[in-house]
Amino acid sequence: MPQDHVRNFCIIAHIDHGKSTLADRLIELTGAVSERKMTAQHLDTMELERERGITIKAQAVRLQYKANDGIEYQFNLIDTPGHVDFAYEVSRSLAACEGAVLLVDATQGIQAQTIANVYLALENDLEIIPVLNKLDMPAAQPERVMTELEQTFGYGEDEVLKISAKTGDGVAELLEQIVERIAPPVGQVDGKFRALIFDSKYDQFKGVIAYIRVMHGSLKSSDRVKLMGTGVKAEVLETGFFSPVLEKTNGLETGEVGYVATGLKDVKAIRVGDTMTVSTDPATEALPGYTPQSPMVFTGIFPTEGEDYPELRDALDKLQLNDAALVFVPESSAALGFGFRCGFLGLLHMDIVQERLEREYGLGLIATAPSVSYEILLKNGDSITIDNPSKLPDHNQLADILEPWVNITIVTPGRFIGNIMELVTTKRGEYKKMEYLEPASNDASGGTLRDARVLLEYDIPLSEILVDFHDKLKSGTQGYASMDYSRIDNRSADLVKLDVLVNHEPVDALSMITHRDNAAPFGRALTSKLKDLIPRQMFDVPIQAAIGGKIVARANVKALRKNVLAKCYGGDITRKRKLLEQQKKGKKRRMKMVGSIEVPQEAFMAVLTLD
Repeated sequence: MPQDHVRNFCIIAHIDHGKSTLADRLIELTGAVSERKMTAQHLDTMELERERGITIKAQAVRLQYKANDGIEYQFNLIDTPGHVDFAYEVSRSLAACEGAVLLVDATQGIQAQTIANVYLALENDLEIIPVLNKLDMPAAQPERVMTELEQTFGYGEDEVLKISAKTGDGVAELLEQIVERIAPPVGQVDGKFRALIFDSKYDQFKGVIAYIRVMHGSLKSSDRVKLMGTGVKAEVLETGFFSPVLEKTNGLETGEVGYVATGLKDVKAIRVGDTMTVSTDPATEALPGYTPQSPMVFTGIFPTEGEDYPELRDALDKLQLNDAALVFVPESSAALGFGFRCGFLGLLHMDIVQERLEREYGLGLIATAPSVSYEILLKNGDSITIDNPSKLPDHNQLADILEPWVNITIVTPGRFIGNIMELVTTKRGEYKKMEYLEPASNDASGGTLRDARVLLEYDIPLSEILVDFHDKLKSGTQGYASMDYSRIDNRSADLVKLDVLVNHEPVDALSMITHRDNAAPFGRALTSKLKDLIPRQMFDVPIQAAIGGKIVARANVKALRKNVLAKCYGGDITRKRKLLEQQKKGKKRRMKMVGSIEVPQEAFMAVLTLD
C-alpha cells in the first residue's frame, strides 16, 4: 500500500460515549469482518470488558476503505479506553497515530476525561476530528453540546460531525473526513527500519508478540530483529496485521501498524516504548518512546497457598507485558507470607488486574488495602520513599512526612456546586478555579430550563480520593459529575501510622498512614467493621487500633459458647454451674496458649467500605 494511502487514527472519548459502538460501525462499513462473525463491541475481546461494558485494553484493527474518489485507503484504527485509570493506554495509542476522532455524547456533553484526552492528543500534535454522537437518543441536546465544544475547544459548527454510531447515520461521512483531514504517515521509506512497540502479549507457541507501528523502512518476515533498548536479538517467526484477529503477511511497510512474533520466551526482553530495528543493518538512533507512567496506588498481593508464589510471579510477568502501567516488587508479610507489592494507576486498574490474575491464571489471591507512596524525611537528613505503611520508620527518627497531591478536575451541572465543595473540603482539598463551560439558558418566563455546566479545579491529597471519593461524588451529584486527576507534587502533612492489633498481635497488612485528625474516628470505624468480619473463636478476640503505643479504639469479637453438660445429669442446678465455671476457666487458660486468629480476605479490604 502506498504511504500516502495509509491513515492511522484512534478514537478518544470519556467512558461510555460510544467508542466501541463507533468502531463496530466502521468495521461493518469497510467489510473488515463478515456479518456472520460480527458481534457487538467486537474489539472488546476480554471477558471482563464485556461483563463490565468498558474498554480496558486498546485494540488495533486494519480497515480497507474505498473512498468517493475511487482510491482504496488503508485505515489503521486503535480503539482506546475511556476511564481515567487507563489513560496510559490512550497515551500509547496516540503516539502511534497521526489523527484522533474525538467522540462526545450529545446527551452528556463534555466530561472531565474528554478534556484530558484532547490535551493528550494536542501534546502529540495530532489532527482532531470532533464528532457528536448519540443524536438518535431522545435526551440528545446537540445545540447545548455544540456550544460547549465551541467555548471549551474553539470548534465551529462546520468542523463538528453529527452522527449516531448505533444506527450508523453520518458514519460514512466520517470515513471521508478521515481521508481528507488526517495526514498520511511521514517516514523514510528507504531508511533503516525502525518501529515503535506500543503493546505486546505472550503466546505459548509464538513467544512474545510485539505490536508495532513502523516509522521508517520496512521489515520482511525473513529478517532478524534487534530491540535497541535491551539489545536482545530475535528471529522473526511471523509478521502480520490485525483484522482484528492476527492476519499473517510477508512483511510490514512504512506507516503500517501490525505485529511481529519474535519467539522470545523471556517476557522481560521486550518493553513497551522500545524501538525495533533489523539486526543486520541496525539503526543508530532510537525512537523517543513513551514517558514511563508512575503508579498512583499500591497494594500487596499474596497467594492464598504459599506454594503458588512462583505461579503468581510468572503470571505478573506475563500480565505486565500486556499492561505496561503495572509495576511490582517482591515483599513479605508476617501475616500473609511471601507476595508482591504492586503499583497501579487507580482502584479500577487494581481491581481489573486482580480479577485477571484469578481468572486467566487460576490463582487464589489475598489483596491488602490500597495505599499511596510517601516521601519520608529523616532527622539524619536522609530521604526515603515508602509505599507500604508497615515500612514507616519509628517516630523518633522522623523529621517530616510528605504525601502526594493531585490536581483534580470535576465537570458538573451548576446546581451541585455546593455538594461538591462540601465533599472536597472534608477531604482536605484546596480550591483552585471555577469556569462555566456554557451559560444557563432561560425560558420566556425567566425560569432556568437547565443548569450551566461548570468545571471545578482543586488540589487534593491523593490518599483522600483513593477510597470512596468517586462514589460520594456520584451520589452527591445524582450521577452527573465526572472527574479526572493528575499528579502534581508532594506536600508536608501531620500524618501518623495507625496499627491494627488482633488478639494483641499487630497485623502488618492492616496498618495504614492517615491524617492525625482522622486517625481516632477512622480507627473506631475500622475496628467496628473488623469485629463483624473476623470469625468468632472459642475465646474473646480483642481488635485494637493504635497510634504508636496509644490505643485509640477497641472492639471485641465475642467468644463462642460450647458447654458440655451431658455427663452432669440430675441433681441440683449448682452442680451444672460449677461444671460450666470449670470449663470456662480451662478454655480461657488453654486458648490463650494455642489460640490463633485467621483473618479473612474481606478484613484486608474493609477500609474500602468504611463510611
